[in-house]
Amino acid sequence: MNENTAASSIEKEKDNSDFAVGALHGEVWLTVQSYQAQSLLRGRRSSEGKPAIIGLVGFADRLKNLWQAVRQDDPYADWWLIKVEEGIGACRAQLRLLCEQADNLLASHDCFDISVAQSRQPQRISLQFANPYAFRAAQMLAEYDRLICVFMTLRHLGVEIPQAFDEQFKGSGRWLRRVFALPQDYHFFDVDRCAILQGTQRAQKARERMGDVPDDILLGDRLPSLRPAAFRKPEISDVGHSVNTIS
Repeated sequence: MNENTAASSIEKEKDNSDFAVGALHGEVWLTVQSYQAQSLLRGRRSSEGKPAIIGLVGFADRLKNLWQAVRQDDPYADWWLIKVEEGIGACRAQLRLLCEQADNLLASHDCFDISVAQSRQPQRISLQFANPYAFRAAQMLAEYDRLICVFMTLRHLGVEIPQAFDEQFKGSGRWLRRVFALPQDYHFFDVDRCAILQGTQRAQKARERMGDVPDDILLGDRLPSLRPAAFRKPEISDVGHSVNTIS
């Protein structure tokens, strides 16, 4: 290697060492076929005689407050994220059972070559969420949407639908609405675990509004599976003798 080649190689290495990789970006889209699922994308404002319905977009927006509060070590935010996580998991499990029943009913009519009903003008929405639980909720909505399409296909074919299955299907939309409404019951009081253990004035207000945080959540023994920050267990020196009040 001559001097010019060596100098050029060194210069390239220097350029590469100064190069900073930019932030990663991607796109996620959700396509919704049914009117029922479309109505749960953005929900409904309250009007005369009709209460407001929180949709996926409103749910995701409220989750941002929870996500940020977890960064600030608010145990109430952890508690509510657990409620959200468990609510989504339970709802998706129920939807999967109904989908299996619907698919089995569809498969029993193998004399037909059946395509599941789809909209001629489906709604396609870009998902730009700030936390993973909103994406889990979007998956839940997509599963609900598919269930509706299969069910409407069965109705169109005149398939006899068991009464128990029909009743569960009619109530399935309420399962999603209950999940989407969960973050509404959380209120930000700017408290962290040390404040709760010390029993500060803000902690008392949070307790009056949202109840007592379960001890296993307060002490970090039970946490959401997905968190924006690593958990730091409160030190006894941080809270003085207040730790002794936790039984």
